Amino acid sequence: MSAQESHASQGSPESSDSSPDVPDVPYAPDPLEAATAATRSLQGLSTELTARVPQLLEAMRSIGTGLELHSTLDRICATAAELADARYAAIGVVDTEGRGLSDFVTHGITEEAARRIGHRPDGKRGLLGALISHPDTVQLADLTKDPRSAGFPAHHPPMRTFLGVPIRVQGEIFGNLYLAEKNGGSEFNDYDVHMVRVLATEAGIAIGNARLYEAATQRERWIDGSVAVTTALLSGGDADDALAVVAEQARHLADSAAGIVMLPAEEGGMEIVAVSADNAATSLGVVIPAESPVVAKLLEGEAVFVDDASGDPRMISRLTSQYGACMMLPLHSGGRVLGALVTPRARGARPFSEAERTLATQFASQAALALMMAEAQRDRERLAVFEDRDRIARDLHDLVIQRLFATGMMLEGAQRRSIVPEVRDGVGKAVDELDVTIQEIRTAIFALQQGPAEAPSGLRTRVLREINMAAVPLGFKPAHRFLGPIDAVVGELVGKNLIAALREALSNTFRHADASRIEVVLDSTVTLADGRPGVRLEVSDDGVGIPEGGRRSGLRNLRRRAESLGGASSYGPGLGEDGGGTTLVWEAPL
Repeated sequence: MSAQESHASQGSPESSDSSPDVPDVPYAPDPLEAATAATRSLQGLSTELTARVPQLLEAMRSIGTGLELHSTLDRICATAAELADARYAAIGVVDTEGRGLSDFVTHGITEEAARRIGHRPDGKRGLLGALISHPDTVQLADLTKDPRSAGFPAHHPPMRTFLGVPIRVQGEIFGNLYLAEKNGGSEFNDYDVHMVRVLATEAGIAIGNARLYEAATQRERWIDGSVAVTTALLSGGDADDALAVVAEQARHLADSAAGIVMLPAEEGGMEIVAVSADNAATSLGVVIPAESPVVAKLLEGEAVFVDDASGDPRMISRLTSQYGACMMLPLHSGGRVLGALVTPRARGARPFSEAERTLATQFASQAALALMMAEAQRDRERLAVFEDRDRIARDLHDLVIQRLFATGMMLEGAQRRSIVPEVRDGVGKAVDELDVTIQEIRTAIFALQQGPAEAPSGLRTRVLREINMAAVPLGFKPAHRFLGPIDAVVGELVGKNLIAALREALSNTFRHADASRIEVVLDSTVTLADGRPGVRLEVSDDGVGIPEGGRRSGLRNLRRRAESLGGASSYGPGLGEDGGGTTLVWEAPL
């Protein structure tokens, strides 16, 4: 029988009279019904086919075990190859549009051979494409002679005999089961066709169950991720750390190459503020301009899905050249667009399914709601802090300074009445110290009353402000020293993270160190270990040091901030006797 004749005999209704009377087994959602239908279809068959029924039943039992989808497909391929005595087997999973293959699972081809072949078939041409357009059973003696064949890529093993059977899940085409190269050089016979058809019916049931399990597991994972993000955002921690959690969770849940959070930039467009990726430092702080069609859509609250970011003309950023399929989801809630969540996959990776797109959109909506709640919570906390600062400032001005003035006047009176030179000199020094103390308290009052909108932009001034603010809870003002042109050479991104690191270090010292002396040194003239110019922040104290086994969350935050910029963070001996206390070092390239 020629290849064309064989196909014709399988594809036309009249040809069924020339083969054993075994009709196609329709899809049955219940495994027991499917087994019953399969058994009825085998009644009255030849002794040869009947003898293979135990093998078929064992094959059906084998593919019905397990619920993970990809391992189920692997088992179906291996079982079908064994049942039909074929050297190679494959399952081509049809994509949601029904125009190509979204996945291609093989059996019989080694990993090394698969690497040499390269890209797996997309099902948009050749014999595989024809089977997607017309999902019928195809039985060929020599597939290379079939007019629909488009040939094989380089390094592909030779194949001639071929059998293709569609797999239906809940009545719809899921994909096709392919078998090639029957062992011994013979052709696939009609008995093979009927056995594989029954197996394909059982495979449809197993795949349907695996799909349901995978969908339920996937929904559970996304729900857990949403809970983790909400918890992180509402925990009251650093906002940048919370956004990093959003990026990390999105990357993990979407099985993507990166997780990126963007917020609207002051100059227009959107700025990348949190990245979870192998090369996060290269993209952190990048601003996607407002002229980008994608940014315009996101700012309008519309999601954007791209099949290939590296080739899509709407993607104008240089960062997209390394990515393929990509989901860009607005973080909008209450009529406001707070930012955007981006989850790109590597080039060549499978596209995002409809279920993944839906779950990711729901995740983004939950993250946006949590962002709004966290923002409102931070506003309430800031308001409480500002009210407390006003109270402290009033108390310092109305009570402490007045008492110091009164004390100073009393000392000046005592100084004038004293006739002992040593006493007069001592009292004079005490009065001078009181004057200095009054000036420092006034500086602290100014810092307490200063709102965030009034903060000057210079890094040196922002550092001084943090030091003055820390002086109130500490009870003394940390010493400070600046080296190099700080404001001129330190960029905004590094400066913002450096201020956050200084705030964290001073906070840790106040809460844990029990220090009586603190020194802050900011040096913009250092050379980092890799030879690059950098800026280094050192915060030293004479406190109790870092205890063994103590919490390290603050130190991890500092290290993560530095590493995201290509720098580093460490700690060592402090200012106390014999190195007592701690010196924290935070550095980043300029």
